[in-house]
Amino acid sequence: MSPALPRWADLALIPALNLALAFLAAGLVVVFIGEDPVQAVSVLIRGSLGSSYAIGFTLFYATTFVFTGLAVAIAFHAGLFNIGGEGQAILGGIGVALAALWLDTTHWLVVLPAAIVAAALFGAAWAAIPGILAATRGSHVVITTIMFNFIASALLVYLLVNVLRVPGAMSPETRRFAEGAHLPFMHTMLGHLGIGMARTPMNIASLLALLAALGTWVLIWRTRLGYEIRAFGHSEPAAVYAGISPVRIIVVVMLISGAMAACMALNVVLGYQQRLVLEFTAGAGFVGIAVALMGRSHPFGVVLAAILFGMLYQGGAELAFEMPAISRDMIVVIQALVILFTGALERMVRGPVERLFARRPARAAT
Repeated sequence: MSPALPRWADLALIPALNLALAFLAAGLVVVFIGEDPVQAVSVLIRGSLGSSYAIGFTLFYATTFVFTGLAVAIAFHAGLFNIGGEGQAILGGIGVALAALWLDTTHWLVVLPAAIVAAALFGAAWAAIPGILAATRGSHVVITTIMFNFIASALLVYLLVNVLRVPGAMSPETRRFAEGAHLPFMHTMLGHLGIGMARTPMNIASLLALLAALGTWVLIWRTRLGYEIRAFGHSEPAAVYAGISPVRIIVVVMLISGAMAACMALNVVLGYQQRLVLEFTAGAGFVGIAVALMGRSHPFGVVLAAILFGMLYQGGAELAFEMPAISRDMIVVIQALVILFTGALERMVRGPVERLFARRPARAAT
């Protein structure tokens, strides 16, 4: 963050301007294909927030993005670009499925802790190898984690086709978990409190995502390890001079990041699908990169950015249904524009804003 730029401007103003430019560009695309951009925005907002059904689906998607966004954000604080959230989530799904298949005749209160541990261990183990290679051999984290995404995808296919598939079944997926492993849905939990909500996939994993965000904030800003992570991310030479071990920080951060990404499987595999299927991640590991960028790697910002992308996913589906000229591919274009303006073109907004705030003291002096 520039010394001339207030923290509120860095965390709120610049992301808001980037988002406004992204939606302006998306609006021009909508006009180009002959549709009304105002109506499109109205449909998108109504489709994502206009009912308890829409809100439930929006928050279901957001829950997944909170986990993957936090995973990327934690690595960002150490100056690492963990682009392997997709593969780490796949391994997390395998761990969750194995725990559920083993314990699904008990109760979800037994299955859930075991699934959390299994997901975290599998995801951390998958991220540990690129971390160790980066810390000890100088391998680039971006390259190794991308490669491990493909390996994880191939491993999932092999397991579902040759090991975990139900005998005689054609579909490459595990058996459906028994009722003892089904996580409570949010509409059921709220129903017990007398609060009506439409039936959606949103489940108790949404509360776990909020706890994960709170835990990340405590880790990064309220612990000695978090201070070392941030110091290392700001300046590796200064961190080494202060006695901080680069090898330890890189490996530990990758372990935590991988475990966080893997926990998205709790929401999808254990909470919604209730079985392990191919491509259950649906690109959530890559969306987490955009969520972390937009959220400025702060847990609160990550949660808000995850909700935004949840709105784009759910509202986009409604938009494609009500306005057929805006296809699902167009929704992907809108998401790509958000990523473009909040990531690659972020300096286009930051530069002028920094210059504007830098001139303020001079004007005050005159």
